Amino acid sequence: MFYRSHRLLLRPIWPEDTQALFAGIADEGVVRNLARAPWPYEERHARDLVARPVDPFHPRFLITRARDAAVVGGVGIDAVAGAPGVVEMGYWIARPHWRQGYATEAGAAVLAIARTLGHREVRAGHFLDNPASGRVLRKLGFEPTGRVEERFSCGRGESAPTLEYAITLADGAGVHQRAA
Repeated sequence: MFYRSHRLLLRPIWPEDTQALFAGIADEGVVRNLARAPWPYEERHARDLVARPVDPFHPRFLITRARDAAVVGGVGIDAVAGAPGVVEMGYWIARPHWRQGYATEAGAAVLAIARTLGHREVRAGHFLDNPASGRVLRKLGFEPTGRVEERFSCGRGESAPTLEYAITLADGAGVHQRAA
């Protein structure tokens, strides 16, 4: 599956992307804000991610700039265990691309994809010491659930408090992104 937004192309991750994926994510400042990525992040971790089977109802994408195919980050949705019909959105942006609106633009694209796939509720969260991610989620129309829960971060090697958000995808609701 591919998705073209204003400045970005979201596309599948291919084996030949391993080096670019590794270069973008192998940064402690990126990995510490993710739940599943280990630290130190090694090239084998990128190879393992590329080799994972793809579930068409829970896609993951490489975020690239449309103008030059530069790897910006990654984004996707996963099923939430014990919550049928609910998915969780996760994303990361490589440090050179922070503060350029790419997370918001990619997030809006994934919400549109989730809606097309028939998902009606999307959850997301951010570690409390990463308020920039909370700003992205609010721009996308996510609402805080009021729950703060400890979530294990492989990159940190410990649990950290996480603020949870949710959005209902119905009748074009959500996605309050401003034009770029």
